[in-house]
Amino acid sequence: MITFVLPDLGEGLNEAEIVTWRVGPGDHVVADQPLVAVETDKAVVEIPSPRSGYVERLHATEGAIVQVGQPLVDFSDDGPADPGTMVGRLEQRPHGVVQEAGGDRATPDDAGPAPTQERAEPRATPAVRARARRLGVDLARVRGTGPGGTISGADVDAAAADGPDPATTQRPAGAEIEPLRGVRRAMAANMARAGRQVVPATVHDVADIDDWSPSEDPTVRLARAIGLACSAEPSLNMTFHGPDVGRSRNDTVDLGIAIDTDEGLFVPVLRNAAGRAKAELRTALDELKTAVSSRSIATEDLRGPTITLSNFGAMGGRHGAMVVVPPQVAIVGAGRAYPSVVARDGHPQVRRILPLSLTFDHRAVTGGEATRFLARLIADLELPS
Repeated sequence: MITFVLPDLGEGLNEAEIVTWRVGPGDHVVADQPLVAVETDKAVVEIPSPRSGYVERLHATEGAIVQVGQPLVDFSDDGPADPGTMVGRLEQRPHGVVQEAGGDRATPDDAGPAPTQERAEPRATPAVRARARRLGVDLARVRGTGPGGTISGADVDAAAADGPDPATTQRPAGAEIEPLRGVRRAMAANMARAGRQVVPATVHDVADIDDWSPSEDPTVRLARAIGLACSAEPSLNMTFHGPDVGRSRNDTVDLGIAIDTDEGLFVPVLRNAAGRAKAELRTALDELKTAVSSRSIATEDLRGPTITLSNFGAMGGRHGAMVVVPPQVAIVGAGRAYPSVVARDGHPQVRRILPLSLTFDHRAVTGGEATRFLARLIADLELPS
């Protein structure tokens, strides 16, 4: 028996949700044939078969969350594996022995029901255990990041910030709980991480866009203006590696565009926003939106934004305090444009005003850098079309 485990899908991801199995028990597969579709990091990824053979067992059902390194499929031994297509770890096992999906214990197929396996005692110091008790954190559900999986105080704090263990949370009588899956699960994890790490600060201002042409494309104008503002104040286009390491400058402005969908929030990346013409930016945006709508967007198109735009004004609201997702250091919010009486050449005039918000990580960006960036952004937006 050969067991294929969930491979490392990159970008530090440690789990994936099974969306659709492309094969079933008894099926014969060939190397590189689509095996299973999984969802991770807001994209659906096809995992190919690493070998030819017969499918003996699927270790997870559709909708299940599988950790990297956990078993996916058992193959019968039908020829050698193809090393040129290996995307995960294959473990050789004697015939009649299988690995349980939730642990490392193996039992013979004909041994009958296995006894319940006791959980290994979490590795933590007495001080960390006391901290966990104070915060109501179950150490058995905490993944240790220290040597040999040792649980640190930071691991306990992170678990506490994520909220109470669902298994110990009392549900309201009669309440129907909707589990977080796919995009919403990824969104929840990213927001929790941002809440633990980022020190946010927000500044607000407005831009007079009354001189825009009626046919002006607001998202393209915002994308171009953000690119120019990043050139003038590159601190807002940095990657922050933490206070113990520092920050690094990005050579291009890879702009994340927040897109709201029924499934949750997608943030595809508009590459090189500062170096492309308006028409090219519009074409690229349309392609990204189409790919998001059809759920065909490539994983690469969701990774590595250096700064983000949330054009939430298309739905409503004027100003907002957005969430900066590390390692980015800034996000620009554009609210709903509105008519307002302003002073123009010493006289009151009704002009069209665009409210703007800039949230930044104050660990990496100063208030002066943020306000200079916002001023440059406004200066470009206030130019006629």
